[in-house]
Amino acid sequence: MDVPIALTTDANIKAGKSGLLLVSDNCDAFTMRVLAARSSVRTLDLMYYLWHDDRTGRSLLQEVFQAAQRGVRVRMLLDDVNPRKSDSSYLALGSHPNIELKLFNPSGVRARGIVRSMEVLLRLFALTRRMHNKAWIADGNVAIVGGRNIGDAYFDAAETNFRDLDVLLLGPAVQQTAQIFEKFWACKDAKPIGELGPSAETMPADLFEGSDAGPESKLLDGICDQASIAQFIATSNDVHWIKHVRVISDPPEKVRGWRRRSWLMKELLLHIQSARICLEIVSPYFIPGKRGAAMLSDLVDNGVDVAVLTNSLAATDVAAVHGAYANYRKRLLRNGIKLFELQPFSRQQAISVFGSKGASLHTKTFSVDDRMGFVGSFNFDPRSVSLNSEMGVLFEDEKLVAELRRQFQSEISPETSYRLELRNNVLHWHGRDEGRVQHYIHEPEAGIYRRILAVLVRHLPIESQL
Repeated sequence: MDVPIALTTDANIKAGKSGLLLVSDNCDAFTMRVLAARSSVRTLDLMYYLWHDDRTGRSLLQEVFQAAQRGVRVRMLLDDVNPRKSDSSYLALGSHPNIELKLFNPSGVRARGIVRSMEVLLRLFALTRRMHNKAWIADGNVAIVGGRNIGDAYFDAAETNFRDLDVLLLGPAVQQTAQIFEKFWACKDAKPIGELGPSAETMPADLFEGSDAGPESKLLDGICDQASIAQFIATSNDVHWIKHVRVISDPPEKVRGWRRRSWLMKELLLHIQSARICLEIVSPYFIPGKRGAAMLSDLVDNGVDVAVLTNSLAATDVAAVHGAYANYRKRLLRNGIKLFELQPFSRQQAISVFGSKGASLHTKTFSVDDRMGFVGSFNFDPRSVSLNSEMGVLFEDEKLVAELRRQFQSEISPETSYRLELRNNVLHWHGRDEGRVQHYIHEPEAGIYRRILAVLVRHLPIESQL
C-alpha cells in the first residue's frame, strides 16, 4: 500500500523543530521538484507566479499530470500573468478528475483583442496587483519555498540562467506553508479555470510535447539515481533543524489594497532595523525609495555594516527597474552602503547541459547579524512592498545564517560581481575576469539600447509601478 512521503525526522519534528535545506543549484532545484511529485501519494498543492510553457515547464507539468493519474489530488494556483497563448492547456488540466486549477486575479476577457485591451485600461490598478508567491507542497510533509518560478531559466536550461535560492522545508514549517496556500486557494480572487471558459473534454495532444525528447531530456539524467525525495534529503547532509522558523506571507486581500497593517514589509522592516552588526541584502530588483535609503543610512550611522547585491544593467532582465535603482546609487555609496552588481556572465558556474552563457540574479534574501535570515519571493522594490503578494521563510539559527552569508560572499566575489565605488562623484565598477582586473566608469558590458532605456526611466515618474 502506498503511504505519504516518509522521512526519518520524527524526533526533530516532535521536538517542534523544522528542517531547512538551502538549494542554490538550479539542477538540484529541478530534481527535488520532480522527486517530490513522483514521491507524492496523497496531495500536491502548487502556487506560482509564473509557470512557463517551455521545456522544464512541460516536464514538471507532466510529472504533476502523472501524479494525478496515480490518484494524487492536485491543486494548482497560478497567477494570471502567465505567458500562455490560450487557456487550452489550463482547461485540459482542470478537466482531469484529480486536478483542480485556479487562476489568481484573472482578467475577465480571455481572448486577445480590443475588448481585452479595454479591460486592461479599465482595470489597470487591479490588474497590476499580482500573486508573486511560490510554493510546492507534497503530501503535507515537504514544501519548497523561495524565489524560483517554473521555467527553463530557473533550472539551467536556457541561454541565460537565473542565480536563485529555494528552501526545502520539513516539519511544522510545511504546515505553515500549507496554511498560506489554503488562504489563497479559498480567497475570492482565486477563480476556477472552468468559470473563465468552456471546459476541455480531452487533453491536447501537444500538451507535453518536447518534455521527454531531445536535449531537454538531459534534465532528467541522474534523477533516477535518487529513488525519492526522502533519499534526496538524506544524501544532502545539509538539513538544519531549527526551532525558530516562520513561513510568512502577505494576505491575499493585498490584491485589493486591503489589510495594510498585515503586509509583509512591515514585519520584515522590524527585523531589518534590529541589525546591530551587519545587514546583507540580495535583491535582483532593488529600488529602496527615499525612506528605504534613509533607513539603510541610519543603520550605517549606528555602526552597522550594510551591503547590497543586485543586478548590473547588463545582467538584469528588467532594464526599466535598473533605471529607477540607478537614481539611488550615489546617495547610498556616499552614506556608506556597500553596493555590488552581478556580472552578466557566469565566470565561476559550471557549464550546464545546455551550454548557458549568461547569468542574471533572481535570489531574494537578507541576513541580520549572525542570527537571522530570510529567503523568499520578496524584492526590495515598490512592487513587492505595495502591489504584489509575497512570501518567504524567516529563521533564527547561527549555522544556517552562516551558510547564507557564505553564499553572499561567494556571489560578491570579483569574478562574479562588480564592486561599486564613488570617486569625485563618478561611479566606478571593479571586477575580475580570469585573473585580469576589470575597471569601468560606465555601465559595464551593457548595450546601447539598455542604457538608453535605463536613462529614460530615471526621469519618468513611474517608480511606484516598478
